[in-house]
Amino acid sequence: MAERIAIIIGAGPAGLTAAFELAEKSDIKPLIFEVADDVGGLARTFKCRGNYIDLGGHRFFSKSDRVMDWWRAVLPLQRHVDSGESRIEITYQKKTRWIDLPADGPNPDETDDVMLVRARVSRILFGGRFFDYPLSLSFRTLANLGLRATMRIGFSYMRSHLFPVRPENTLEDFFINRFGHELYNTFFKDYTEKVWGVPCHEISAEWGAQRIKGLSVVSVVVHALKALLPKKGSITQKETETSLIEQFLYPKFGPGHMWERVRRLVEARGGEVHLKRRVVGLKHDGERVLAALVEDGHGATEEVAGDYFFSTMPVRELIAGFDPVAPAEVREVSDGLIYRDFMTVGLLLDRLKLGGGGGGRGLHERVPDNWIYIQEPHVRVGRLQIFNNWSPYMVADPDKVWIGLEYFVNEGDDLWSMDDEAMIAFAAEELERIDVIDRAAVLDAVVIRQLKAYPAYFGTYDRFDTVRDYTDRFANLFLVGRNGMHRYNNQDHSMLAAMVAVENVLAGVEDKNNVWEVNAETEYQEEK
Repeated sequence: MAERIAIIIGAGPAGLTAAFELAEKSDIKPLIFEVADDVGGLARTFKCRGNYIDLGGHRFFSKSDRVMDWWRAVLPLQRHVDSGESRIEITYQKKTRWIDLPADGPNPDETDDVMLVRARVSRILFGGRFFDYPLSLSFRTLANLGLRATMRIGFSYMRSHLFPVRPENTLEDFFINRFGHELYNTFFKDYTEKVWGVPCHEISAEWGAQRIKGLSVVSVVVHALKALLPKKGSITQKETETSLIEQFLYPKFGPGHMWERVRRLVEARGGEVHLKRRVVGLKHDGERVLAALVEDGHGATEEVAGDYFFSTMPVRELIAGFDPVAPAEVREVSDGLIYRDFMTVGLLLDRLKLGGGGGGRGLHERVPDNWIYIQEPHVRVGRLQIFNNWSPYMVADPDKVWIGLEYFVNEGDDLWSMDDEAMIAFAAEELERIDVIDRAAVLDAVVIRQLKAYPAYFGTYDRFDTVRDYTDRFANLFLVGRNGMHRYNNQDHSMLAAMVAVENVLAGVEDKNNVWEVNAETEYQEEK
């Protein structure tokens, strides 16, 4: 019997998860073709002279038991070196589970392949003051806002609760219905438009429905009250909205560490991962995909036949490469899909002005944030990452501060087109202007550009079902991952979609509805 081959386009979380599941559970050989020179996709880790950058910030948290167990099987959880505990309690799905941690390891000071337990702290910098993210009704928040603004927000929320916008078509409608006009204008409108580059009234409400399910003023109040109760030390928090999680898992050297480990496991099981290989087309007979056209770094093209095909590449590029060509209506929709691109400027500092000044030692006590959302309207930086606080092992010199400025851009715009030296100067000047750093403290810097980081919910997205109906007719083609499904998935959503797709292959199921249902409901699709 001839060996069965699965062609997997992209070595991000979805592609590598599909490859691992196939290699682990079947005799189907996965062949991954990745256009970049490293694995991880949008969850890769970039290395710069001994320091590590997490592109986008990836908290390893999921409401899915399956994903949490999968992660911990790949990278075992650290021993609680601070507390000396050999067992930890995980509470979720209204169940409590104790996990035994071997007394002799793994200790992250001694072992690289280990998952850390990290505290989540994210705040908003607005008007030179810190606000909790998500917003909490703490005394600090109310004091920062002032009595007059707090009253306006309260009355505005009550009005929106009594007279909601109907129908709820746009992201602006979504925010106003849950937070009121005043809070929307203060904390959501400017930042969201900084991210997407278009007004909130031009973005579908579906973005909010997927990204911040269940989060509202009511849930913020409930969360604030629960915060007053004794904590159990849970790291999985099944019943906590994802936007409110307070602890998470994190690989020692960032998310790329996880996916580099998975790559090694896939290859050890007979799979292949080919880097710097771009899939430029798919040949098909109208019912099944037959082969992928793969281009190497020198422009040479090879036709690779396969039995199954998993695509995580941008839908616009996928449809453009169909041979024979896709119907005109499908191409019109795919050509009209829009993406938002992304840039990170990494700055190595000998000190951080924010939090009273000082270098890397003691930084977590002064400024504990993983992420800081920059709400200041007069700068273009959207978020600030402090990599020391994601994992201290990501910084080569513990005396230094290693940060990342995140810019949401479009390919070819003024920021994207700046040369690296000019972009670094621009970023440092912005942080100095809002009193985060002194430019003289910058010791080293790097600029990283990432295409198609965010599939947008505008353009022709409202007709995306036309594309889905077309691709679903191919029995052996599965669209998974953020760009593969043109859906603003978290990492775990992408993984679950890949797991479900592999299950369909192994069970001979050709219907794709269960794949598309991942992240389409309030609860994730999980094994019951």
